[in-house]
Amino acid sequence: MNAPSPGTRGPDASLPAGYAFRPEWEWTPAQVAAALAEKRVTLVDCRRPPELAVAKIAGALWIPMDETPARLEEFRALPQPLVIHCHHGVRSLRVAAFLRENGVPADSMAAGIDQWSLAVDPGVARY
Repeated sequence: MNAPSPGTRGPDASLPAGYAFRPEWEWTPAQVAAALAEKRVTLVDCRRPPELAVAKIAGALWIPMDETPARLEEFRALPQPLVIHCHHGVRSLRVAAFLRENGVPADSMAAGIDQWSLAVDPGVARY
């Protein structure tokens, strides 16, 4: 279960035009979808409960952002690689940074569940 190599983690059609993709921190929605299909990634949703009630990605675990510090050991025990997602990718980058600072390798899904809805699964509601 390895993350895509840096050479394969560049922008693709699953990102909005002009998105400032950070390959050292992010996976594209298409990369996450492929890895989920092959069961080679753990996707963690860090959004708030009302957001989860509106839309979710099948197979994602839910650990709200504000619970991250208290659940650090749970993150450590999850199968690697870890990719965190939120609505647009800002909170998930913060969670990934916190996890990395605490010795847990983690990345963020670029552009969040909103872009997932547009590029991967239009059946996932947008909000």
